[in-house]
Amino acid sequence: MALDKQWFAQMESRIPKGEVRTRFAPSPTGYMHVGNLRTALYTYLIARHAGGKFLLRIEDTDQGRLVEDAVDVIYATMRRCGLDWDEGPDVGGPVGPYIQTERRDLYGKYAQLLLETGHAYRCFCTEERLEELRQDDPNAKYDRHCLSLTPEEIQAKLDAGEPYVIRQRIPEGTTTFHDAVYGEITVDNAELDDQILIKSDGLPTYNFANVVDDHLMGITHVVRGAEYLSSSPKYNLLYQAFGWEIPTYVHCASVMINDPATGSVRKMSKRHGDPSYEDLMAQGYLSQAVVNYVALLGWAPHGALAEQEFFTMEQLIAAFDIGHISKSPSAFDLDKLNYFNAAYLRSMEPQAFAQAAAPYIRQAVTNPAYDVSAIAALLQARCERLTDIPEKVDFFDTLPQYSVELFTNKKSKTNPEVSRAMLEAAIPALSALDQWTQEGIHNALVQLAAQLEVKNATLMWPVRIAAAGKAVTPGGAIEICQILGREETLRRLTLGLSMLQG
Repeated sequence: MALDKQWFAQMESRIPKGEVRTRFAPSPTGYMHVGNLRTALYTYLIARHAGGKFLLRIEDTDQGRLVEDAVDVIYATMRRCGLDWDEGPDVGGPVGPYIQTERRDLYGKYAQLLLETGHAYRCFCTEERLEELRQDDPNAKYDRHCLSLTPEEIQAKLDAGEPYVIRQRIPEGTTTFHDAVYGEITVDNAELDDQILIKSDGLPTYNFANVVDDHLMGITHVVRGAEYLSSSPKYNLLYQAFGWEIPTYVHCASVMINDPATGSVRKMSKRHGDPSYEDLMAQGYLSQAVVNYVALLGWAPHGALAEQEFFTMEQLIAAFDIGHISKSPSAFDLDKLNYFNAAYLRSMEPQAFAQAAAPYIRQAVTNPAYDVSAIAALLQARCERLTDIPEKVDFFDTLPQYSVELFTNKKSKTNPEVSRAMLEAAIPALSALDQWTQEGIHNALVQLAAQLEVKNATLMWPVRIAAAGKAVTPGGAIEICQILGREETLRRLTLGLSMLQG
């Protein structure tokens, strides 16, 4: 079958030139794990830093692993993280389609081009024969059995309708490629396998579709995990076989985690139950905090920004450069993420925090009489994650059972006897208030402490314990009493007093 040279020329003419173009190309096989998110983020930052284009491409050629609604999850995650794309399946662009299965007709033509130039060959080996090759060594390379077939033998098999795959023909010698992070790497071609380019169902493998699509979409920088370094020589040989310009490779070292089950350090993996982006959102983290933290998992600012930890997306775009991506694996640390998240929670506008916290508050505080905004104001400086909230505020709805021992506090100089005296004085003082306001409660209790000639803490401790039934609470006695209201506060303080009297 003669190839249409004009068609290939037209494909080349569509390729945008003269700008940095990067792509994030996820497979819709599940949720976005942290490593994927970092790849997407670095890819985005490289494009935006250079004033170039950021593309989203869906690589769905592995039909057996597709997960329903995974594409929607990818879209939602990217948008929540602030990673807007210039071209993609939903927005179009000059080099679409941007979903690989919608491009399936063109891969065969490029594979045919490699067949004609001797850089690829048809392989008719059955799965049974390949299994026999791998019996002694599961990682055994293909033995090139079909490379020796004559044109007549090949034609006879085609005429008989025998299924086949198309394999890349790896030349002798060595392959040298350059990576922006790891530098120049040379590999002996004898170590490389004649990888499959087109499967027997006509769909391309990931490795082949990736190269063809990156070229046809004008991708100038390819960002991926360091685990793909070993595949890069094969990519290089494909680019060279087609006579195409090789993009800048940017391989990122793995994100590691301390396995809680074994105590060993290993690469993060959804398979091991490590948190995905969706998991982190469900665990009460903010997108901005996760993005900020993930940006620093393998990249560090330099110069005047060397000590800076907190970055807006605009600041990341301005500061990001490939030269400061680390060769060393980075460690995912939930304690460090908690630190970032707490800082982001505290920096939110009070109204925005109250809106974000409201669903979590309402999990524990169902009484509509209690003001969500007032409770949120107590929490903003006192929680690391939104999911911390319910257990911190559940006492508003129901006073928990607590021990008289809570009334003893060395720092506040209280014990059951002192606390009883404090509550005996506080109950009538609070009952006498004209208006139940935070200022009124504050003034009444501070004046009472002065009259009793005790420190404020000596009075406030038993009032807070009786009102909340907890040793640790968001907010102090005054704020808690104001939110509970006069009737419920006095009921709880009276109950506390009766415990101390009993």
